[in-house]
This record gives sequence, C-alpha cells and structure tokens, in this order.
Amino acid sequence: MSDVVGSGPCVPHAVPGAVADVTARAAGLVRLRLDIAYDGTPFAGWARQPGQRTVQGDVEDALIRVARLPAVRLTVAGRTDSGVHAAGQVAHVDLPTDVPLGGLARRLNGVLDRSVRVTGLAPAPAGFDARFSALSRRYVYRITDAPFGAEPLRRFDTLAWPRPLDVPAMASAALLLVGEHDFAAFCRRREGATTVRTLLRLDVLRRPDGVIVADVEADAFCHSMVRALVGALLAVGEGRRPPQWPAAVLHRGLRDPAVTVAPAHGLTLVEVRYPPDAELAARAEVTRAVRVPTTPSG
Repeated sequence: MSDVVGSGPCVPHAVPGAVADVTARAAGLVRLRLDIAYDGTPFAGWARQPGQRTVQGDVEDALIRVARLPAVRLTVAGRTDSGVHAAGQVAHVDLPTDVPLGGLARRLNGVLDRSVRVTGLAPAPAGFDARFSALSRRYVYRITDAPFGAEPLRRFDTLAWPRPLDVPAMASAALLLVGEHDFAAFCRRREGATTVRTLLRLDVLRRPDGVIVADVEADAFCHSMVRALVGALLAVGEGRRPPQWPAAVLHRGLRDPAVTVAPAHGLTLVEVRYPPDAELAARAEVTRAVRVPTTPSG
C-alpha cells in the first residue's frame, strides 16, 4: 500500500470492493479517480521512498497543498520502477466531501512540476479501486537500432541499441510467452506473492519510422517482468539466442543470468483497462483474493 504523508489526523485507509463507497461516504469522504502522465526520468519510481523524489510523493504533496489537508493516501494501478514513464497511469484517493472539486486538476497541475500531469480527475464509480479493479495493464517498450541512435526528442523514452535487430525473430519468440504462466524466471520474487500472470499480448514490430516497439499487456506484472522479457527478446534479436530460448527459460522457472533486464527509460505504461462500472467491485474482490499474499511480503 502507499505510504501516508503529512502530520496530524490522516485520511482513513481505502476500503476495497463493494463496501468502499459506503465506508467512504459514512466517513464523509468521496473517492476520486486520477489519470496521471509523467516523465519518469527524474523520479526514483512511483512509490514514496525516504529521501527520494517519487511520483507518488509529488502528487500527494500537491494534493495536500491544494486541498489543504494534513495527509492523503494514493492507491495506484501499477507501481512503476525508477526511470519508467507513464502516459496512462491511474490512481484513486479518498478526500473529504467538503474539498472543492471544481478546478482541482487545474490547481494540481499548477503546483506540480511539468514532468507530472494530472490528465483527468473525477468522482470514481461505485466499487472502483485503481489497483484491484483493473483487468490489465499495458506497456510499450521503444527501441531503435538506427546507426545514429535515438532521435533527440525521443532519447528519454527510447532505448538506442548499438547493433541491428532481427524483429521477426523477436516476434516469434514473443508469441511463445503469451498465456498464463509462472513468470518466476522473469520476476524478482517477493515472499508469499504469486508470480503467476496471464500475458495477454506480447507483440514486437518495427514501425514505419524504424522504431521497434514491444507492446505488452497482462492482468498484472511482477517487479522488472516487462524489462526482463524485453531483455530476453533483445538476445534473440541480436542472434545470440534462438527464438525458442525465452520460452525455455520461462518453463525452467529460474532466473537465468543470461537474461539482461532492459534499461528502464525505454518503458512506458500506456493504459490500464477496467471492466464496466457494474463489475468494478466484483473484480476488486476477485483480484484481491488472488494477489494479496497470505504471509508478509516484506
């Protein structure tokens, strides 16, 4: 969960599932959905960390300032790592009902650094939980193998690869990874947490401008999973490994030292998908039952 910031009485913890809105209203709170975009370059990831600048820290501090509250708690759809960007991040926050919502997004953007923008802000539908109601998260990883490297205006979100890449071979390897699997070979383990994920898509293509894009969507991702998958595909693209190799690593279920985690700056969270409003609470309950470990995760 996200850390609570500020001093004095804090906003109560968010309550998942169908009782979320009833509990919030009884406590005099309204749940808001925030759509957020950011350049991850200057941040040590999403999650608040002592002594580090984070996206969560910046947005929570801005909310505290403009809403004049002692503390707020943001819950996010996906905690991005240090240097990872977002065009379609989603979070929710429970605020007192007496906080004026008119112009709140504009006021937030007025105090936020330009590397972070709140692109949407509105009362959330009943049962909405930014993390547990999500059906899937979608990322894109941008790579260029052009001899001159990344174009200057895209250097912060595109990996410049120094050797030519065989994109059809990468695409063939990617298809073998789609489906429900234990992705322990491509994840950093957390005690008590599952590494079983459903990879809905992993498409690799070269766009007309020559940029190579890995389009990745799953019900959820574990730590460094996308970047480890891309690292394995890069080994295939260079011809160092056959297209069957990433799938063989997957099925062994052990981290392979030959899999290099791709750099963070090529990765962008572009979309979080949710079910219809009437199904939000049920989805949150199902996801929470699967995702929350039964023992402390550390």
